[in-house]
Amino acid sequence: MRQAQALKVMLDGNSVFLTGAPGAGKTYVINDFIRRATRSGKMVAVTASTGIAATHIGGTTIHSWSGLGIKDFLSDWDKEILAKNDRLSKRYNGVDVLVIDEVSMLHGHRLDMVNEVAKLLRKSDQPFGGLQVILVGDLFQLPPISRGSGMADFAHLSTAWEALSPKICYITEQHRQAQAGDPLLDLLEAMRRGDVNELHEAALQERLREKRPGDLVVTRLYSHNMDVDSINDRHLRDILDDGKVYEAQTTGQAAKVEQLQKSVLAPGRLELKKGAEVMFVANDFPKGFVNGTRGRVVDFDGDTPVVHLPNGREIKVERHGWKLEEDGRVRAEVSQLPLRLAWAITIHKSQGMSLDAAEIDLSRSFTPGMGYVALSRVRSMDGVFLNGINQMALAMHPMIFEFDADLRASSEALANVTEDAADESEPDPEAEGYIEVPAPYDEALFDRLKKWRLERAKKDQLPAYIVAHDKLLEELARRKPQTSQSLLGVKGMGQGKLDRYGPDILAIITQE
Repeated sequence: MRQAQALKVMLDGNSVFLTGAPGAGKTYVINDFIRRATRSGKMVAVTASTGIAATHIGGTTIHSWSGLGIKDFLSDWDKEILAKNDRLSKRYNGVDVLVIDEVSMLHGHRLDMVNEVAKLLRKSDQPFGGLQVILVGDLFQLPPISRGSGMADFAHLSTAWEALSPKICYITEQHRQAQAGDPLLDLLEAMRRGDVNELHEAALQERLREKRPGDLVVTRLYSHNMDVDSINDRHLRDILDDGKVYEAQTTGQAAKVEQLQKSVLAPGRLELKKGAEVMFVANDFPKGFVNGTRGRVVDFDGDTPVVHLPNGREIKVERHGWKLEEDGRVRAEVSQLPLRLAWAITIHKSQGMSLDAAEIDLSRSFTPGMGYVALSRVRSMDGVFLNGINQMALAMHPMIFEFDADLRASSEALANVTEDAADESEPDPEAEGYIEVPAPYDEALFDRLKKWRLERAKKDQLPAYIVAHDKLLEELARRKPQTSQSLLGVKGMGQGKLDRYGPDILAIITQE
């Protein structure tokens, strides 16, 4: 399927699974869709399964947006508390489209939970409460592993996915022009099709012999935590300067603290020295870092480390707090520097990253898809420096391999009956005289709402703006909510205003 066809399917209001090989342009398509949908008046929630992935599309994590946090299941008590959360209810009812990027890294049971909460708060039995849902990702990525089980909790095997039954948009174009014909892209596509041949293996053998330039600082990817910890510890010991040790501080019940610590990537004990390679493991946009930002410790301001980023910026890194909230109360809290040593990281933790170069050791690959994930983090074969490789490294999960064939077939059938989305010239914000034009609204409906407001204000002996501001009326005329729940989602419409004026407004909007 072409990018323009996938865009057309989404713009037509369908829930979609958007997939394709690295370089196919999934992020480009989803960003174009978000821009066009927003311009047409739709409200789009942009989320991703991880903090790193969320930064690629300017969104937040689905865990944060959904209000679920790190919960592993929903009790009846949880549902009761969520149903009473006015802020969360407005969030769910205030959007028309939910985007979830890197869905391959999302637990299937967590997707089920989002579906359950959406239906609860939107008071609808439709999948995800009637939201248009756009799932984006590559199922050849390593899936999350269910706790206490060796079974992979694939998102596409969840009840929510089955109920949603998204249309499949499998992009087959290749738009990384700088890499057109690059051996790495050829290899990745061959791995997806189970068609790796001698030429691909020869290309990898060349990268085994290729030595990394001494002045090139790259991320090292390994399959096992033990290797990563050993490498990071060795490099830290090689720095002769004295270091500083930072211990995590915790509060709360031991069981809750332990539960929270499992989701925090910052180590309980962190030793840093000048020259240490580090990675941020939290998001703080105002301070200039996100989960996955790389840097180097260059100094200490007292006990505060100063980290130099590749863009030249220097950040004084303060402690960051992670909280576990239940029933509106903080049950546990962990405070630690949002850093971990990053001379090396595991392949699992690299998912969602894009790297110019990486030193990769696949000699101890132990699960299908591991080699694919590691290699697909790098933009071209010139950036791949292999330390080793085994037979498992090029293997793919048989279940995904079979499912991928079904996805391709479904997408091809859809492509045969789908036109391209119409071209739309995108204004240049840098151009002289550029004006941001808001999504259009129904002027006739706006006039009817203004007339009603005037009559209602006289009846209630209130100023017209108390009944409704012009901005609220414009938003109503733009979004045209059809139910009390969708009306509640409109900015400026609280529960009190809904109770008092909701029936009148809905009657005006839905009148012929």
